[in-house]
Amino acid sequence: MDNNLIFGIRPVAEAIEAGRRIEKLYIRKGAEGQLMTELRDLCFRHRIRVQEVPVEKLNRLTRGNHQGVVAQTAAIEYVEPADILERVPEDETPLIVVFDGVTDVRNFGAIARSAECAGAHGLIAPLKNSAPVNAEAIRSSAGALATIPVARVGSIRNTLKQLQQEGFQVVAATEKSRKLLYDADFRKPTVLVMGAEDTGISKEVLKLCDEQLAIPLIVQIVSLNVSAAAAVMLCERVLQRIGCTAAE
Repeated sequence: MDNNLIFGIRPVAEAIEAGRRIEKLYIRKGAEGQLMTELRDLCFRHRIRVQEVPVEKLNRLTRGNHQGVVAQTAAIEYVEPADILERVPEDETPLIVVFDGVTDVRNFGAIARSAECAGAHGLIAPLKNSAPVNAEAIRSSAGALATIPVARVGSIRNTLKQLQQEGFQVVAATEKSRKLLYDADFRKPTVLVMGAEDTGISKEVLKLCDEQLAIPLIVQIVSLNVSAAAAVMLCERVLQRIGCTAAE
């Protein structure tokens, strides 16, 4: 059984009131009653998004008496974006990876693993439309998600604007660009934005990016998987960092 699951109306309500971070909250479609109404009100006050699902989904999540409610709690402790910046050593150039609509937990974990190996200082994902950091994501990251700081924010756009004000260049990984990643300077404080598995980076976020970079492909394939693309982008950052150090 997933240790990050809580089921039953009262246990879930108690977890919310105790300040537990809720990643996902599922309620059976058509569920009614006073306790269920109170739970919905509690979720509204704590800004927790509720997803109404068929009872079959709840039954697949747990064999326990869920009473029409199953919650998935966070497997890690999240930080604020400011905390990530404060933890960057003075002698290192900051690197942050931002997720814009990456919903697959395995991709999320794989990107986290590559980011940690490339020396990234933190990850930022939106509160909505993002993969939960659950046990499967941690497994896919080979444990990287247990060490690299992760922040969740209400607005990716506002966060990127704030980071630009802090002196970061915001780099978008997109196959639609004519500029290749090798033409960029990753020796600057950098935010690398990775987009959704199917649609890529949203237009609103793409407009904010200082650089839009593509990965050259020899064969005629539309694009790489997002986790593979992230690994290539991060590898180029490492190569430039090593090259700069060697030159000095």
